[in-house]
Amino acid sequence: MTAALQSDYPPESEWTTDDLDALPEDGRRRELLDGVLLMSPSPTRTHQTIAMRLGTALDEDCPDGYDVTQAVEVRINRTRSFIPDVLITTSVAAAREPSKYEPHEVVLAIEIVSPSTRSIDRVLKPALYAQAGIPYYWRIETEGALEVVTYRIDAVNEVYTETGRWTKFVDTGEPFPINLPISRITPRVR
Repeated sequence: MTAALQSDYPPESEWTTDDLDALPEDGRRRELLDGVLLMSPSPTRTHQTIAMRLGTALDEDCPDGYDVTQAVEVRINRTRSFIPDVLITTSVAAAREPSKYEPHEVVLAIEIVSPSTRSIDRVLKPALYAQAGIPYYWRIETEGALEVVTYRIDAVNEVYTETGRWTKFVDTGEPFPINLPISRITPRVR
């Protein structure tokens, strides 16, 4: 597979997390879906501003036992690996200073919907995060006014159940008490 990584062609079989580890640290966002390499275009300023503001706001209210970070890989298995835009993990996991988390270490995965990732963020990632057992998922819609859609896992069926659609305030007790004005995460210029 090493030869494939040095050319424009994929490996002869599926991509694995070992292949990801062999790639250069070049700032490209690479994810794996059942052995298929996904590469997203660079995020927009709006996307990054929302992620930055959301991470800061969540971190301010984050109790002991949790940690808030951005864009750290979650290795679901050998052929599935995703990078949530913002995530909350256990503080024990964060103390390792990881560059990759295991799904059981992630409490909340948050994706900010971009034009190029609509189906992935709305359908694919929530299904696979739920299968991996991540307890909470948020999706931030950016077309028009910002909307935060919150979900809680139904662990028996391995699916998420919607718990709210927030356009003014995110007001939820999960995974910890959060009362967040949407204006706090909205970029100044849109």
